[in-house]
Amino acid sequence: PYAQAIRLANASGLPVLAVDLPSGLCGDTGRVLGVAIQAELTVTLLALKLGLFCLDGPDRCGELTFDDLHADPLLVAELAPRLRNAHKGQLGHVLLVGGESGYGGAALLAAESCLRSGAGLVSLATRSEHVPAMLARRPEVMARGVRSGNEIQELAAAADVLVLGPGIGQGAWARSLLGGLGQLAKPQLWDADALNLLAAGQLRPPAGNWLITPHPGEAARLLGCSTAEVQADRPAAALALARRFSAVVLLKGLGSLVATPGGELYLCDRGHPAMAGAGLGDVLAGLLGALLAQGLDVTAAARLGVWLHANAGERLGRAGRGLAAADLPATIRELLEEHSPCLK
Repeated sequence: PYAQAIRLANASGLPVLAVDLPSGLCGDTGRVLGVAIQAELTVTLLALKLGLFCLDGPDRCGELTFDDLHADPLLVAELAPRLRNAHKGQLGHVLLVGGESGYGGAALLAAESCLRSGAGLVSLATRSEHVPAMLARRPEVMARGVRSGNEIQELAAAADVLVLGPGIGQGAWARSLLGGLGQLAKPQLWDADALNLLAAGQLRPPAGNWLITPHPGEAARLLGCSTAEVQADRPAAALALARRFSAVVLLKGLGSLVATPGGELYLCDRGHPAMAGAGLGDVLAGLLGALLAQGLDVTAAARLGVWLHANAGERLGRAGRGLAAADLPATIRELLEEHSPCLK
């Protein structure tokens, strides 16, 4: 009878108001459970439900209005203001490793994003052929061509934070560079093909303080399941990854999720479909590395980073299609200053 009532409401041609959730929509995953209300307006109460922002949720709820009924909101972390005599050595040194031949743009985007997000020092270990482009684009980045893992150890020892994977590929060069870095006891972010190599058993995960940023396909490979299964229950997938790898997980996509090994789950409800393009994940990786370098722990960095990234895409997405990843760092910088002013 409820399914029939939903069908009649959807076919009525009248505006439909959904209270809390459109009936038939799973509040945890955003899946339509057979049939669901197509609302013109949804008023959700007390807490924002994950399902309103995942899969079919945004299309089913129509305009979304939220009333927290005066419950205390969860806020993202802030960076501390800087002392007037601050210097670059106090603001963290990030080493980014990536950029196989033909994929140098990913590494360049990550490095520029890291610099623009406030890291004190940014180094890039990449293929030698990409160094001139990096110097021309952002001479402030210390770019170095490397051929093997032996050359990268000294660079990694000098860094405070490692960002591994943007454009690195899955070949012998990537395996050589990444093979010995997991054992270093410093905050690490693994993205892109670093995750695919991990899923294939080619790399061992670090012990402790690390963050992984898979999209649904990478998450599926890490879990040994299909992308459809990940998307069918994104919260469960994010939490499973966090437990399996003892890592903070940022599962990208509509309704990006941050999950911790202890079972905490956070939703980012911002973003724009204009962000569906190449390179935006590399910008996010660089941003997260910069936040880690400036003292945030991995959970706080993941939450603030995905919020800044999504809001920047939303702000730029108002102009419509054609958003390029290189457009984001300047806007992220503006948003970061609005959220965490550099001076008191």
